Amino acid sequence: MLLRNMKSKSMQCLLTKSSLLSMPMAALNRCDDQILGRPLSHIGGLVGTRLNSSGFVTGVRAMSSDKAVRDPESVSYLSQREAREIDETLIGPSGFGADQLMELAGLSVATSIAEVYKPSEFNRVLAICGPGNTGSEGLIAARHMLHFGYKPVVCYPIRTAKALLESLPIPFLPAEDLPLDLSKSYDIVVDAIFGSSFHGSPRTPFNSLIQRLVALRNLNQKEKLPVIVSVDIPSGWHVEDGDPSGKGIEPDMLVSLTAPKMCAKKFSGRHHFLGGRFIPPSVAKNFKLRLPTYPGTSLCIRIGKPPQVDISALRENYIAPEFSEEQADVDPFTQVLLYVNPSCLAKLPVVSDGELLLYSVRMMMLKGFDKNGFVWYTNYESPKAREISENSRGAIVFYWGALFRQIIVEGLVEKVADEESDRYFQSRPRGSQIGAIVSKQSTVVSGREILHQQQEKLEAQFSEGSLIPRPKYWGGYRLKPELFEFWQGQPSNLHDRLRYTLEDIDGKRAWKIERLAP
Repeated sequence: MLLRNMKSKSMQCLLTKSSLLSMPMAALNRCDDQILGRPLSHIGGLVGTRLNSSGFVTGVRAMSSDKAVRDPESVSYLSQREAREIDETLIGPSGFGADQLMELAGLSVATSIAEVYKPSEFNRVLAICGPGNTGSEGLIAARHMLHFGYKPVVCYPIRTAKALLESLPIPFLPAEDLPLDLSKSYDIVVDAIFGSSFHGSPRTPFNSLIQRLVALRNLNQKEKLPVIVSVDIPSGWHVEDGDPSGKGIEPDMLVSLTAPKMCAKKFSGRHHFLGGRFIPPSVAKNFKLRLPTYPGTSLCIRIGKPPQVDISALRENYIAPEFSEEQADVDPFTQVLLYVNPSCLAKLPVVSDGELLLYSVRMMMLKGFDKNGFVWYTNYESPKAREISENSRGAIVFYWGALFRQIIVEGLVEKVADEESDRYFQSRPRGSQIGAIVSKQSTVVSGREILHQQQEKLEAQFSEGSLIPRPKYWGGYRLKPELFEFWQGQPSNLHDRLRYTLEDIDGKRAWKIERLAP
């Protein structure tokens, strides 16, 4: 929710930006049954930052870096001999079959790719697979990528009698049928030709395939080139020395398996992942392996820091159904529900995109709306409350980036009745009630222990289950709408914008719908 204060001659802004967040399953199940007057809980929001010198603040999406090993040197790197010995131990004494290990490795490759390259943008996949175990892992990765929503094609130059090939539901393309220039046919090329057992020089037909991958980096094109993802080692590299000649494959992404090989230290691409969560503690101890702790149930983890986001290069070409005047409901409150319901069902995250005139920004939660307006609750002594008391005109904005959809509502902001604030306060969990009393919002606190001390004191005071009274400095606000604008992103920035304004029509107040230029 984006809340903006406005003055007649100059404009100041208190902004809150919101989207549907982690709605309870019960709320999701009844989303189609939402009616006016029923509160929409768990709608989150961001309430802004100070205006910068240019008058604009741009939010960007960035990949989470929580699943990352920040210090690459904290992980063990294997020589060719060590890698072979660990594989032999895994297949023998550790109880794994070779097929099981390849299945886990292939799935790890597929999940690593999906962490970075989403099928909505990188859909066309070519997996070039050699005859060894790395080639089999590439085949398995392609199968899993098919289930993830990609459209993979496999080039398997030297066919073997492996049972895996007979059941693989993916098109095979002979090496001689591959286009000489791979740049226009594929979004991702998976290099699964040679793995850590490789030595010597690439032989025919693999040498020519490797040269096609090398050639991709020599193209000077304005269009997007396919990304190269190498499995375990970039094919043709020396397992330990890397690419001393500097004329080999330069992958964008390297997915190391079991543990990174020594050559991975020479890798300079944007994304290095470790996959293969199948090393028993006893094997790690015997080989003195330093391996990261995989987060949750993940099969892959990033090695090193994520690359910086180039804000200037962010673009979005909106592909969505058109929004016409004929589709717009005559009642803007009903139209809000028509916008909110599919967003609710999609369980979409908050995304801070777009250029916005900002005065201040904060996270907020919208707690309900009906034809009287949109309601949220906060501390009446906070900076945003003081700003509202000085200027009661404002606006709120809801934005769902994945749907290319936005709602702006403008009007007057007023406090809700004390009885309404009391009812909502008593509906909150007791911990949240105590938290509202403890927090003198935005005031300086000498330490977190002060808050905990006050919390413990209040918990003891109300330990018998007695009613916790709502503090007078905490309650709700309601924005009473005078204007709605529904925005739907469209290709080439020719967006749909329909504005509702209140006008006197035949002596009655009614909503007038107008289309605005994008």
